[in-house]
Amino acid sequence: MAAPAAVAPGAPHASSGFGFLEAMQQGGVVAWATLGILVFMSIGSWYIFFVKMIEQQKIIKEGRRARTVFWQAPNLREGANKLDKNGAYRQIVDDALIAQEQHNKLTDPIDQHDWMINSLARSQGAITAKLSSGLAFLATTGSTAPFVGLFGTVVGIYRALIKIGAAGQASISAVAGPVGEALIMTALGLVVAVPAVMQYNWLMRRNKGIGEELARFANDVHGYMMSGGSVRPPAATARPGAPAAAKPAGTTTAAGTGGAATSTARP
Repeated sequence: MAAPAAVAPGAPHASSGFGFLEAMQQGGVVAWATLGILVFMSIGSWYIFFVKMIEQQKIIKEGRRARTVFWQAPNLREGANKLDKNGAYRQIVDDALIAQEQHNKLTDPIDQHDWMINSLARSQGAITAKLSSGLAFLATTGSTAPFVGLFGTVVGIYRALIKIGAAGQASISAVAGPVGEALIMTALGLVVAVPAVMQYNWLMRRNKGIGEELARFANDVHGYMMSGGSVRPPAATARPGAPAAAKPAGTTTAAGTGGAATSTARP
């Protein structure tokens, strides 16, 4: 009988068969289907995150422009032309102008103040709904991905128990593949869920700040229209870069109930 061939020193060992692909192949259709679901959820969550981040950044940039060049225009129409055509702030101004025209056509008119408030609220709601679209997928991914991974874990443990029962003893070679597959599914579920939760919370926090800025801008537009253009934001009434008027030395100002009283100290 021929003796077994000796293994030369330094020769590569045979594959152990306990790698990622080997574990997935042992898992069969269930393992690959679970992996496919987790990969789809991960790709979808990252895609929504980057798309929403770009949309938010665009609105934030437009808000900076609205606080500067918009209120320097002589009227709302010219100010709106300085904003992005399809931007959120432009939409608020356009909806306000349309609402003002529609109020004059009502056969049974209501108070213009209430009409404008409702119209601006609808405009803000439409913008907020657009910003929030897709965030439900992130919330769903963050809450269900661990359970999808847990499903793969349960299937892997079940297969390990079946192999133990068939072999009659718990040998490492019999259960290493199913147990490795189970651990992989648990880790993948967490890898998908944790970023999705962080992305959802971060986008929601930015949406809240954007919503507050839009509400402030809509309130300024409402005040401008209800006052015939005499009421503007404080930042828009002052000329940019104008130096503050210096007070004469020895002059003090005291505010009274009926107005402001000025007195000058004499030597």
